[in-house]
Amino acid sequence: MTKLTADVQKNADLFFTESKETQVVYGLCNEEGDWLSVDSSEFEESEVMPFWSNEADATYHCVEEWAEFQATALPLDVFAQDWMVTLAEDGVLVGLNWNDRLEGVEMEPQDVAKQYL
Repeated sequence: MTKLTADVQKNADLFFTESKETQVVYGLCNEEGDWLSVDSSEFEESEVMPFWSNEADATYHCVEEWAEFQATALPLDVFAQDWMVTLAEDGVLVGLNWNDRLEGVEMEPQDVAKQYL
């Protein structure tokens, strides 16, 4: 059962706590190797790539328009060091532990990376 709630800040805090414990995060990737990114609901003309701190919560979202995707693990060091640099260069925000209503914190990649220093 999910630990995610309507409190998006608690969900973001859980993202950092769980990912530090497990040393892994999950994004959604399709068979072609394309990672899911969507338009930001918070920032106009911005893109956001969602990530979750556990596989079950990521997999929950692989339905309907996202059915072609599957939860895909990323080692935390690769996520925090490599991916955050690339996403920052591309101007893509990071979505953290979106709940069942696709609500969640959207952060700048460099601010996400700082949480792991």
